[in-house]
Amino acid sequence: MKIFEIKDFNDITQNEETVLVLGYFDALHKGHQKLLTKARTVADKNQSKVALITFKESPKVVFAPYEETLLKHVHYPEKRYAKLAEFGVDYLYLIDFTSRFARISANDFIKTYITRLKTTTIVVGFDYRFGSDLQNSSYLEKHFSGQVIVISPVTVDHKKISSSWIKELIAKGQVAKANDLLGFPLSTRGIVSRGDARGRTISYPTANLALIDKTFVPADGVYVTDVIVQEKKYRSMTSIGKNITFDGKKSTIEIHIFNFNEEIYGETIEVIWLEKIREMIRFSDVKALVGQLKIDEQIAKHW
Repeated sequence: MKIFEIKDFNDITQNEETVLVLGYFDALHKGHQKLLTKARTVADKNQSKVALITFKESPKVVFAPYEETLLKHVHYPEKRYAKLAEFGVDYLYLIDFTSRFARISANDFIKTYITRLKTTTIVVGFDYRFGSDLQNSSYLEKHFSGQVIVISPVTVDHKKISSSWIKELIAKGQVAKANDLLGFPLSTRGIVSRGDARGRTISYPTANLALIDKTFVPADGVYVTDVIVQEKKYRSMTSIGKNITFDGKKSTIEIHIFNFNEEIYGETIEVIWLEKIREMIRFSDVKALVGQLKIDEQIAKHW
């Protein structure tokens, strides 16, 4: 997949006909994948390419009062782009959603961006809106000369899969359900930094994770996880939150990696969230804590 960062339509130099997919595609969940799979099928039939034009950050940043979550993502950028390639995108066009872009009407968007992308077919979701006048797929069908394919929603438990639903699940620690909606596991990337090394004294050494991406992380608790270290995957269990048994004041992400005893300070690792084991608990003493960690370990190892 080729990635282009553009300022406006003048930066587009597309030489091949494309099946164009439109949308934000933050979570890349099963609903998004349905659009991309359809686009790939049509492109293969027509011997054309799949193009996607989307935004690096959520358009809500422009319209809503600022809050930190507006700049957070479900996946870190490299993973998002790798998944787009995996789902069949040939050309990814990234543009900032600015006030200037927001002023473009639906008709002007068709005449400029869609025309420059040499689009023969457009694939959009049933609820897609575009242009300063907030037009929908019916407008595309009337004003675009090519084919418009509108994809119906994907539902689970009679509810439409959405990025907002997935974010709610992550915030509640329901990572197994979030993974089901995504179709692949949620993960978090970070650098291994020094902690208080207390885990070593109780035979449960941990890698302390310093986050390097603006991504959503699960709610406080203990989780079954896999961790990728130096391109190898290991089963692990991971805690998020304050170590309240030892009156911890700072929230941390600590990973105990099974069958692993190397020092990896400074390494960038990836934690893959599989399922929540339990909430964070204040234990009466170290013996009670270790007893629970042994139970957690067995759950994680046999998950």
